Amino acid sequence: MVNRMVTAFELQTVTKSFKVRMALAFFAIYVLWGTTFLAIRIAVEELPPLFAAGTRFFIAGVVLYAFMRFRGEAKPTAIQWRSLAIMGLLMFVAEYGPLFWAEKFVPSGVVSVLAATLPIITMVLEMLVLRQQRMRPMLMAATLLGFAGVGVLLLPNGSQHFGLVPCLAVLAGATAWSLGSVLTRSMPLPKSRPLTAGAAMMLGGGMLLALSAAFGEMHPLPHVSMRAGLALLYLIVCGSLLAFTAFVWLLGHMPATRVASHAYVNPIVAVALGYFAAGEAVTSRMLAGTALVLISVFLILRKESARK
Repeated sequence: MVNRMVTAFELQTVTKSFKVRMALAFFAIYVLWGTTFLAIRIAVEELPPLFAAGTRFFIAGVVLYAFMRFRGEAKPTAIQWRSLAIMGLLMFVAEYGPLFWAEKFVPSGVVSVLAATLPIITMVLEMLVLRQQRMRPMLMAATLLGFAGVGVLLLPNGSQHFGLVPCLAVLAGATAWSLGSVLTRSMPLPKSRPLTAGAAMMLGGGMLLALSAAFGEMHPLPHVSMRAGLALLYLIVCGSLLAFTAFVWLLGHMPATRVASHAYVNPIVAVALGYFAAGEAVTSRMLAGTALVLISVFLILRKESARK
């Protein structure tokens, strides 16, 4: 009888601990990731964009990779390193290089909404390019709704002045991330998700720093004020080490579509923070475009969850 009570108590303790970790992980990908858009804007006000992005991911990747190797995870094989390099190129260099650059010209709230089109673009790639899904009327309608939202968001507005090219760069980066996420499903990668994340961030960050040097961003090395330095430190610790690790951990414990729900929470956090903390303008047209994009993402993820 006593043993049963002890076992029940231990089970209840483990369950509560798991729920707490789950709640903290969702807080990280919902809130911390949502705040990184403003942190990026603050960082690139003084730091060159490729240098800032490369520093963020290289340091975070080295720390995470070294930690997992210290815990006894096997190092990747040669063919796995090749897959990790492709992953780093598509999901960090091609995605975050343009995004960091765009935030020099576009409000962080708008960038967050454009980045939220990831599930929409992924669905288009799976249906029209890679033929991994059938073209269902509901999914097509949701996809068109999302692109209509992007169109509304980018319509010329007298009260907002930001270029079309930076916005298209963010969308191109989102396309690269989506392609990377689809391709890596069939690539040989290490079994450890955190090790994979750390290695991909490390390689992607290294490539971004190499591009930064090639474009002359490091000559001379940029001066870093306390404000920009703290923003970059926040991106490394909260945006990558905490939030990205939480994202990887959640993928191992929850359906991918449930984890992907951060796509329609991050923009809400980013737009609100940009408005209240940085004085970014929020117009009725921006709210309408944001609503259309987030409804589209919600419908796509809901439909995908039901299919699986």
